[in-house]
Amino acid sequence: MRNDELAHAVRLREEGDREEARKLLVDLARRHPDDAEVAYQTGWVHDALGLEAEAAPHYERALAGRGLGADDRLGAYTKLGSTFRVLGRYDEALETLAKGLAEFPGDAGLRTFTAMALYNAGRSQEAVSTLLKVVAESDKAGGYRRAIEYYADHLDEKV
Repeated sequence: MRNDELAHAVRLREEGDREEARKLLVDLARRHPDDAEVAYQTGWVHDALGLEAEAAPHYERALAGRGLGADDRLGAYTKLGSTFRVLGRYDEALETLAKGLAEFPGDAGLRTFTAMALYNAGRSQEAVSTLLKVVAESDKAGGYRRAIEYYADHLDEKV
């Protein structure tokens, strides 16, 4: 029953009926308060509706619980960090994203959201450096990888 209800709610969210999905997921979360997967999906639907403040506790519960697969854990860290950033809770965003990076070292998405939170926290140099490193490690750096890697740590250097 729980699996069918959860699958139905996720399908509704994916098809764009987010409000109906939210109603179903809130009810599922009430009935299964310790279910990490239900919590994650409930957070996600609130996020998709622009209800970030309501999403955060669900993501936190998802990460505190057991049974969430690696992809969903990564998603929960990314979404919760992003949610905290959007809510102006920059220290919590950075702490969450750092925990995510401890579990998923080097993840480009987590690092990119970290850069955004660093910028919002007034740490622009760290933000740009972080983004440059992400770019340098991607296949988008072209023949400039070494230069980008160097300048990521030497932004103020002049010739």
